[in-house]
Amino acid sequence: MTLPARLGAARPGRRIRLVVGTAAVLAAALTYIGLVDPHNPDSFFPVCPFRLLTGWNCPGCGGLRMVHDVLHGHLVAAIADNVFLLVGMPLLAGWALLRHHRGKPPLTIPAAVAVVSTLVVWTVVRNLPGFPLVPTLLTQ
Repeated sequence: MTLPARLGAARPGRRIRLVVGTAAVLAAALTYIGLVDPHNPDSFFPVCPFRLLTGWNCPGCGGLRMVHDVLHGHLVAAIADNVFLLVGMPLLAGWALLRHHRGKPPLTIPAAVAVVSTLVVWTVVRNLPGFPLVPTLLTQ
């Protein structure tokens, strides 16, 4: 028996449990991000290791604040926190789902190279002096 046959066909309820479990974890994470303000430096959120080591904003820096702002309807603040993730993640997810629906691999090598190249360019551009889109901080 092959590995996919053992994982999928032998236990048809496993996929449903995986989807439900993933949805529950995602809902819990979004609830926590919505209730606890990541703009507040005293909130319990991890420190970005890339920023800690380099002092630069990584491509994902501001992502938690962006999600918090979107959940609270603050689109302008979400754009300032991380416009790259705000626009790029839904586009990438939609493209991958469309390819999956058509029976193709979700990410080809040229597409992966394009994504990584875009991440590198975004990292450099967002750390240039005077770049206007900087993750917001809590104002008291």
